Amino acid sequence: MATKAVSDESFESDVINASGPVLVDFWAEWCGPCKQISPALEEIAEEMSGSLTVAKVNIDDHPMTPGKYGVRGIPTLMIFKDGQVVSTKIGAMAKGKISEWVQETL
Repeated sequence: MATKAVSDESFESDVINASGPVLVDFWAEWCGPCKQISPALEEIAEEMSGSLTVAKVNIDDHPMTPGKYGVRGIPTLMIFKDGQVVSTKIGAMAKGKISEWVQETL
């Protein structure tokens, strides 16, 4: 399993109550940079399977969650650990930069 689609309804069970760290990608269909980083996130999800979950929240379909976490621009990536945001990055990054950030954060 690669990335996991998460909704406003499932956010608590999928992210807040997750057993391990979760990288959440807040994105939208119309967002070019979101599409650019999507393949990198898929690869990271597969490479780190078992130690990191990569979840995606479509902000158009599920506006409550990004609002709750103050998401202003997309893509916004947040790493949650034990139900808390431990790190946030805004904007598209190369896969290597995302991986580095994840490793540093975990």
